[in-house]
Amino acid sequence: MNADNIRHVVVTGTSSGLGLALAETLLAAGYRVTGIARRVPPRSLPGDYRHIKADLADLAGIPGLAREVVRTGGVPYGLVNNAAQGIDGLLPLMTDRAVGQAVEINLISPMLLTKHLVKHMISVGCGRVVTVSSIAASTGLRGLSVYGAAKAGLEGFTRALARDVGRRGVTVNVVAPGFLPTDMTSQLGERSLERIRRRTALGRCTEVGEVCASVAYLLSAAASGITGQVLTVDAGATA
Repeated sequence: MNADNIRHVVVTGTSSGLGLALAETLLAAGYRVTGIARRVPPRSLPGDYRHIKADLADLAGIPGLAREVVRTGGVPYGLVNNAAQGIDGLLPLMTDRAVGQAVEINLISPMLLTKHLVKHMISVGCGRVVTVSSIAASTGLRGLSVYGAAKAGLEGFTRALARDVGRRGVTVNVVAPGFLPTDMTSQLGERSLERIRRRTALGRCTEVGEVCASVAYLLSAAASGITGQVLTVDAGATA
């Protein structure tokens, strides 16, 4: 395959956890990947991987970031909005600043990055946008009211955008994982983990590889007829 024909996918939050696993999965599937994160990945990634160090909380810098993505990697075939900040806390105890920051990084930032990259997908008549949400968007979880609201906003954004760009060859979908054992959640003790496992239909946590496979499917030709949908991968936590 000519390098110019290898499809270019942008993944945010690739420095660790799910984002790093997504980058590795997509590279193994033969995609060219541009990763975006404040830090570089902790290990060398096989395949055609480019990394752009950027803070997605810098909303004013997103237009320039999108231009750099296209300049260095070409028009993206896919965008995976994965980066997020798992801010928790009871709403009455959160500062107004913390609420605003949580909404900016978890909702406004991926919306803006999508805006500035999807126009390039439209220009070539082909593209995939996959956003990583959470079951917190549809299930009340203690201490996650603001995080859940931001993720619910992304799901509404996805449904509407799918109608805006569908006839231009671009699909827009969401993958909503349940609890994932990643760095973001590593501070939880075994008692909390066991309580989470008991609430699922399968009696276990969601596996990172299951979420990666779901994202890869939505990027594939096999999913060309799927748009505006939320694919929940939660080991039956919301069953």
